Amino acid sequence: MDHPSATPARPGASSDVFLFFLASFIWGTTWLAIKFQLGVVAPEVSVAWRFALASLLLVGWCLLRGVSLRFTARDHARLALLGFLLFGLNYVLVYRAEQHLASGLVAVVFSFLVFWNLIGARLFFGTPTPPAVALGAVIGVAGVALLFWPEVTSLHAGTGQARGLWLALVATLFASAGNLYSQRFFATGLAVAPSIALAMGYASLSVMAWCAVSGVPFAFDARRGYVLSLAYLALFGSVVAFMAFLTLLKRIGAGRSGYTAAVIPLIAMLASTAFEGYRWSAAPVAGMLLVLGGTVLVLRAKERTVRDPGPLSDGRRTS
Repeated sequence: MDHPSATPARPGASSDVFLFFLASFIWGTTWLAIKFQLGVVAPEVSVAWRFALASLLLVGWCLLRGVSLRFTARDHARLALLGFLLFGLNYVLVYRAEQHLASGLVAVVFSFLVFWNLIGARLFFGTPTPPAVALGAVIGVAGVALLFWPEVTSLHAGTGQARGLWLALVATLFASAGNLYSQRFFATGLAVAPSIALAMGYASLSVMAWCAVSGVPFAFDARRGYVLSLAYLALFGSVVAFMAFLTLLKRIGAGRSGYTAAVIPLIAMLASTAFEGYRWSAAPVAGMLLVLGGTVLVLRAKERTVRDPGPLSDGRRTS
C-alpha cells in the first residue's frame, strides 16, 4: 500500500485470481456473521458501526505505515460520494429488502450486478465485453437462481415481496454505480487503502445522519456474539475484502471484477453446509456447476484495452 498518488506496476493474472477469490470467500462467509447482528441493534445502525470501525482500522494502519491521508478538498467530496454509493446506501437498502424477501432472493437479484457492471463499463469507459465474459455472466446468474431455486419458485406478487424486489434492485444499481465510480476514481492513480479509509468513514457518517433524520434509535449490543461478528465484518468483511476487491477492480475494471456477485452466494451456501447442515438437492448442485463454469470463463477471458476514463480533475495530485 503506497502513497495516495503512486501508481503500482501491473501484477500478474495469478494475483488477480487470488484477489477475486479472497474477496468472494470473505463476503460469502459474512452472511453467517450478519445473523449475529440482527436483533437488538437496528440494521442501519449496525452498518454505521461496521464502517466506522473499518475506517478507524484502516486509518490506524495508514498512520502506522506512514501512508499519507492528505487529499484535496475536491477529493474529499468524491470520497464522500464513493462511500455513500459503495458502503452506505446499498447496504441499507439490502437490509431493508431482506425484511420483505428471503435472503436467497436478495442474492439472486444482487447477482444482476454482473450485468450492470458490464453494461456500465461499456457505456462509460468504452470497455468491450468479450463473448466469453458475457456468456459467463449469463451462466453465473442462472446458476445463482438455481442455487436458491426453492425461494425463486416461492415468489408471488404480494405487496411486501414487490417492495423487497424493488429495494434489492435499487441496491444493486447503486452498488454497480459505486463499482463504476471506483474504477474512474482509482484510474487517477490514488491508492486504495487511504482512499477507502476515508470513504468508509464518510459512509458511516451518512448512514448515521440518515438514522438520525429517520428516527432510527442508536444502540449497541455488548453481547459476545454481536461484538465478535461486528469485528469480523469490519476487519475481514470490510477492510480486507474491499481492499482485495477494489485493488482487483483497479487492475481489471468493474466489468469482470463484478462477477464476484455470482460467486459470493455459492460460497455462502458452502459455508451454510459446513456450519448449518444445509443439504444439497439437484437444482443447487446444478447451480453450483454453472457458477463455477461461468467463473472459469470470466477469469480466463483475454483482457481487452480499457479506455482511460480521464482524470476527475484537471492537473491535480494529492499532496
